[in-house]
Amino acid sequence: MKRFFLFALVISFLLFSTGCDQEDDIVPAAVTADFTANQFVIEEGGSIDFTDLSTGDPTSWNWAFEGGEPASSTEQNPTVSYAVAGTYEVSLTVTNGDAADTETKAAYIIVNQNATPFQELYDQGIDNYLGVFTPASSNVVMPGLTEHTFTGMDGPICFTGNQFSMFTRDGSSNNLLIFLQGGGFCSPLACEAVEEGIPLVPFGILSPADSQNPAANYDVGYVPYCDGSGMMGDNEVDSDGDGMNDRFFKGIQNLSASLDVIAQTYPAPGKIVLAGNSAGGFAVHAALPLVRKLYPDVRIEVINDSGVGILGPGGMQTLINYWNAGAFFPLSCTDCIGADGNLTDYHKYQLGQDPNIRMAYISSRQDATFAALIPGGGAAFEAQLIEAADELNAAFPDRFNSLIANGEDHTFIIRDFTFPVSNTSVRSWVNEMVSESGTWTSVID
Repeated sequence: MKRFFLFALVISFLLFSTGCDQEDDIVPAAVTADFTANQFVIEEGGSIDFTDLSTGDPTSWNWAFEGGEPASSTEQNPTVSYAVAGTYEVSLTVTNGDAADTETKAAYIIVNQNATPFQELYDQGIDNYLGVFTPASSNVVMPGLTEHTFTGMDGPICFTGNQFSMFTRDGSSNNLLIFLQGGGFCSPLACEAVEEGIPLVPFGILSPADSQNPAANYDVGYVPYCDGSGMMGDNEVDSDGDGMNDRFFKGIQNLSASLDVIAQTYPAPGKIVLAGNSAGGFAVHAALPLVRKLYPDVRIEVINDSGVGILGPGGMQTLINYWNAGAFFPLSCTDCIGADGNLTDYHKYQLGQDPNIRMAYISSRQDATFAALIPGGGAAFEAQLIEAADELNAAFPDRFNSLIANGEDHTFIIRDFTFPVSNTSVRSWVNEMVSESGTWTSVID
């Protein structure tokens, strides 16, 4: 009996011990952080796609990118841009709810200096017309305001053959506003564009009398619009099939000649605000590489008012082909004209090329002018606009912001500079941008 009792006692002890050990052996599921990148050596302004390789089914990711834009991310597979040359560390912390792990890779990314922003575009010939044309006359319209006129069919001209002229206006500061006016587009199907440029009108951001206008005392270079091709065209077209060219898309010549006059008149500004509305807002991106060529080291603030480049699948490429404006889009950027027809990646490319520029979108949610041109109308335009603005802000949070108002309004910085948007106005928001006050941020009604 004693033996049976002892045997039972031992068995009970072993079973109890085993049960305790099984509970004690339950440990949190391990997680191990790891990652890779699609490239490790890039030039200034380039971007890198990071891919999470962590094991253990992580549910959250916290990245830190030394020298990157953005500097941190919680996405699983983020894209990061690097604007300044150097060698940079990347760190990833992952968690799965039970455990966490961190992987840090020192000297992981090498960013080489990019000596000349937009060099690929210059190699493609977009600067071929700089320094080529000289105004036939430059006449003082009123004190400080000069009209520069070009003549002849072989140079700057409106798309119908009308004469082209542009304006300069002296200010009292050392800053420069380059303003590109709008006025419609010509496509193979329809031509809705102004045939004569609108002279400089002192309204909105062009008003020298508005004490709250941040550019009131700037020198001004004003480029009217009458080329029908977003200031990008380099083509002549027979639109009616009679064997004679009757549309002269000379936008790149008009733009280049105007910028030459501006650079000669104001050779050493402290800062440049490059702004435009409608087709002129669209054209600020064509002008940007040319402005940088003429002013290699000056800070440039780019303001695109109601010309963000949303036209629907195939629409943008059709226009670019019709105008012969392909040189403005780098061959290396295969997504600069997106499959959706939008120019988001083109604008991202421009920000990536040059750390000394900042960029802004100003638009209404359902801009009636452009919403009428895409499938789905206002709702489709709004969805694509918000997506584009968010994508650019995520990629360049310190150098891109958007101001998006409710409604269907088209253009603000000349037509309605005091237009209220949320808790600010267009004028106040632009002032925060160009004054670099540190409070400039995206505002969406």
